Amino acid sequence: MIDVQSAQTAPPRTSWTALDWWPPVGWWPDTARDLLSGSPAMASATFVLPPQAESVHSARSFTTGTLAGWRLTELSENMELVVSELATNAFRHGLRLAESRAKEPIRLSLLRRDGLVACALNDPGAGLPTLRDPSPLDIGGLGLHIVESLSLRWGWAPLAPYGKIVWAILR
Repeated sequence: MIDVQSAQTAPPRTSWTALDWWPPVGWWPDTARDLLSGSPAMASATFVLPPQAESVHSARSFTTGTLAGWRLTELSENMELVVSELATNAFRHGLRLAESRAKEPIRLSLLRRDGLVACALNDPGAGLPTLRDPSPLDIGGLGLHIVESLSLRWGWAPLAPYGKIVWAILR
């Protein structure tokens, strides 16, 4: 399911629930509002990812297609990596830690404000995304380091009554 929105600006909403969160018109992470200038052009696109292994590939394809439609193909390679890492974390950690809600879809939203694009994924898990310092022999554990190195800013916000949104912004 794809939902595409375009509009001017809307006031920020302070809390969202796991049941109603889609990128509302004008949404932008509060901790990244200082990156915006003036009243930028906006567009958003949302894709529902079913809890299946191939959904990470679908998320990357959706991202590439959306950025091409927005004529922002120069962001494709880096945004694909960021989306891949965040989607993998959402499936690996968010769904695993929320076993009773493991059949719920994860929503990937891309939001464009001028030359900035935010990707945001929501998942039902209660675990917090944290940067780890894996040992050289660990498999994995560098995903959020990749996200941090490729994005202007990244973060997360809780959803009520459960879950979270994890987001990253690229230029």
